[in-house]
Order: sequence, then structure tokens, then C-alpha cells
Amino acid sequence: MEITFLGTSSAVPTKTRNHAGIILKYFKDTMLFDCGEGTQRQLAYAKISPMKIDKIFISHLHGDHILGLAGLIQSMGFRGRTADLDIYGPKGVERLIYTISNYGYYQINFQIIPHEIDEGTVVETDEYIIKSILAEHNIDNISYSIYEKKKPRFLREKAIELGVPVGPAFGKLHRGEEVEVDGKIIKPEQVLGPPREGKKVCYSGDTRPCEKLIELAKGSDVLIHEATYEEADKDKAIEHCHSTSKEAAEIAKKADVKLLVLTHISTRYTTDINIKNEAKEVFENTVVANDFTEINVGKDKTTINFKNILTVSNDDEDNNDE
Repeated sequence: MEITFLGTSSAVPTKTRNHAGIILKYFKDTMLFDCGEGTQRQLAYAKISPMKIDKIFISHLHGDHILGLAGLIQSMGFRGRTADLDIYGPKGVERLIYTISNYGYYQINFQIIPHEIDEGTVVETDEYIIKSILAEHNIDNISYSIYEKKKPRFLREKAIELGVPVGPAFGKLHRGEEVEVDGKIIKPEQVLGPPREGKKVCYSGDTRPCEKLIELAKGSDVLIHEATYEEADKDKAIEHCHSTSKEAAEIAKKADVKLLVLTHISTRYTTDINIKNEAKEVFENTVVANDFTEINVGKDKTTINFKNILTVSNDDEDNNDE
């Protein structure tokens, strides 16, 4: 599972932090979570083709999470996309897609399929399940979890002991299918080990801390959580229905996740040092994502690559407020 951060700012982009956008590559699928203004240019910097995006998941309908959709879709059409594009999000996504489809003059030769969702299973394939909850923001916000369906270990020696010939029958049993051997039915549970936990990633979108998010994130390898404010500005976090970095860390600790990645950083801060340190006091395994940070959730360990494609000094930043 590979995660690439395309944008890590909050309401206003800066010279080093774009609006929200995260690419997740999982098995053969490429998924985009949120699509703030400038996302397609960030894709170009990250060398990720927008034509390979299979599904788009929107957390909520604030501009910093959706204003890149129109340009991205029009560019897909210009480049000759023909494959259907599924877009998931809260109530209002269908109207948003209708507006985008009638915005300006352009032509697309693929179908955009909107899915308005709230809580439950969003997508289920043979490889993974994506679930959602409604978090606590000032408009409907969807938090997502992506969970790998990990197959039980195949007990080869046990299968051979039961008379199963080495070959295609092994694959059928591992896929959960019965096989017949010399008139005897061999069931998958006879040759499979106990259930195994698959890899899991959770994305908060914009939210105040809430119990439902703790449950959704339980046991995640990676929790991507907004940390718009430092603890000193908690009153603003409450007012605008966001989280502080310390609150995000408390969620990570309660959910027993392995790695906390903070994003959606307010432009009021010229450095993320306090954001990071306040979180690490509560949950040690915390990092603050930059644009183009890459996280690889591997079989044995999770690795982080802090790419530095675009750099400016802090003195060059605009210190914009929310």
C-alpha cells in the first residue's frame, strides 16, 4: 500500500503546502482522497498519471477539498479517458458532479458515477474493504478506512497429508473453494490457518475528535488525521470544528494505531515544530506530512520518504489566518 500526499494545507494554500489531496495505491487500484485546487499539478510533480485514478473519495464539500475536481475531470477528458470514474462522498456529491459536468465547454467520453454515502461499507472487492463514518464537522464529513482482506495462511503440508495433489487444487482451497480428492470433499477450513489481520489505513477528513472515528481507526497501520491547530489555539479548533495536534494524538492512542500522520496544517504557523512536538508528547510515533511525503505500508514495516520537491524559506511564506 503506497500513500502520496499531494496537499497538506488547510483552507488556504501556501508556497509549500497545497490544498488537500492524497493518493493511495492499493493492489491494482489508484484512489484519490479529496481533490483541492491544484491537485492535477501536484500529480504532475509526483509523476502520477491522473488517467490511472480509478476512484475518487471526497471527505466533505468545502472548497479546499473539492475545487480541483472540475479541472481534473476536464483534463481526463482532454487526454482521452474512456474508463468510468466513480466518485464517492457525502450528500451533495451528485449535484456537485452535475454542476461540474455543465461547467464551461468541454467534452468527455467516459461516465462519471457519483455515490452519495454516509456510514457503512463503501466499496468491497476481493482484496479490500472501504468503510465510512460521519465524523464531527460543521458540514457532513466522511472519514474513511481502507482494510486489506488478508487470506489465512495455506497449510501446504496439511493439504498434502489429506491427499490433495500439488497444483490448481491448492489455489482453489486458498480462495475458499472446496475440492474433491478421490471422492472425498476437502474443505478450505481443513487446510487454512487462523484469520490474519490485513493492513489498514484510516483518513479523518476534517473533524473534531469523536468516538466513531476511534472505532473506525482501531488497529490501523496508519491514521491520517487533520491537525489544523496547535493546542494554544484549541478555542479556534472548537469554533471551526477542527482538531489540534494533541487531540489527533489522543485519537491515535485510543485507537491503538501504529503510525499517526498529521496533515491539514493551518497557514497561521510558519513551522510545524509545535504541531509535531505536542502530538509526540501523547503519541510518540507521529509525523507531520509535507506535500509529496510518501508512505509505504509494507508487509513487515512502514517506511516514510519526506520528498522535498518544492522548497521555499519560511521567510517567504504568507502568514495567512483561517
